[in-house]
Amino acid sequence: MLSARSTATVRATLPAVGAAIGDIADLFYEKLFAAHPELLRDLFNRGNQASGDQRRALAGSIAAFATQLVERPGTRPDVMLDRIAHKHASLGVTPEQYEVVHTHLFAAIAEVLGDAVTPEVAAAWDEVYWLMAGSLIAVEERLYAQQGVLAGDVWHTWEVTARVEETEDVATFLLRPAGDTPTPAFRPGQYVSVQVELPDGARQIRQYSLSSAPGSRLRSITVKRVRGEGSPDGEVSRHLHEHTRAGDPLRVSVPYGDLVLDHLDAPLLLASAGIGCTPMLSMLEHLAQEGHSGPVTVVHGDRSPAGHALRADHVRLTEKLPEAEAHFWYETPDAAHPANRTGLVDLADITVRPGTHAYLCGPLPFMRAVRAQLLEAGVRPADVHYEVFGPDLWLASS
Repeated sequence: MLSARSTATVRATLPAVGAAIGDIADLFYEKLFAAHPELLRDLFNRGNQASGDQRRALAGSIAAFATQLVERPGTRPDVMLDRIAHKHASLGVTPEQYEVVHTHLFAAIAEVLGDAVTPEVAAAWDEVYWLMAGSLIAVEERLYAQQGVLAGDVWHTWEVTARVEETEDVATFLLRPAGDTPTPAFRPGQYVSVQVELPDGARQIRQYSLSSAPGSRLRSITVKRVRGEGSPDGEVSRHLHEHTRAGDPLRVSVPYGDLVLDHLDAPLLLASAGIGCTPMLSMLEHLAQEGHSGPVTVVHGDRSPAGHALRADHVRLTEKLPEAEAHFWYETPDAAHPANRTGLVDLADITVRPGTHAYLCGPLPFMRAVRAQLLEAGVRPADVHYEVFGPDLWLASS
């Protein structure tokens, strides 16, 4: 909880800081990478830095955390903090790195706001930062302990046992731990980080959902190739598609992620678009393995049936569940697809049962649209769970 003195100061300065937070984030990253270029090379996603998404996400998370401290004291935005902590844990972030961030963030605040940063203002925002950082460090320590790893030591070498071409731009890689390394446990819906060494020597990291269910030594990730040659956006997916084959080693983290299948006593709705189907396939396979008998509604949107990665599995696993039904929408349908499912996902004629828990994964506009339809249908905001790959630009927990 923020101290009373700092609460008054933060409340008074929040409009000014909020208005400048974008400039502060830009300058912070500039200073951080000038002092520590290895962080941009080997930890931060260069694509998200180039697009500005990471800067916007940082600005949004700080502003949201500070606003909660002053408007709803005694509570924390735990959904936001858990999502950030899971991502940090999958990257191997350590407590010491929060000191590095603090140094350059507060240098940026002082430079952007100038004389407005009095000692009292600096002390109040320092308290905000360490409340947020301390919360994240505590969650990350718990996540490391749950996986039996030391802080930051999340990486293992896995072997690619097979590669399956799902569509022109989507491939599934079947993986197993190299040697006698135990297979780490995971929950349906979680992801792993994959680190590859690129031609310029950078060791870039991206997250990919586990598209298989728990229960086997084998794991699988399904990767969509992101086009854009010469751009840092998609450089890891392109590397995997172009260079990774059966028998190759792959550096993989232990699993993390807060979009996990839960609330099995409630009606479930699994909504995805594009490659966002991967965590939903893991959930469906788990439900089928467990003999789940409750109602499950499967919703998916894609450009075309041919581009719908893992479509056969989507259908097959849904059919294994006695109370499940699948609804697919395609922007460009073919002759075998019903005309009333052409275009974007529309839940208007889908029965959304009372008490439904919904799990969403896909592009941000898709999830915003589906969430709005679910809320209109009576689903509680707290019962809509989602996954964003890359910086979370949507605080859907509000």
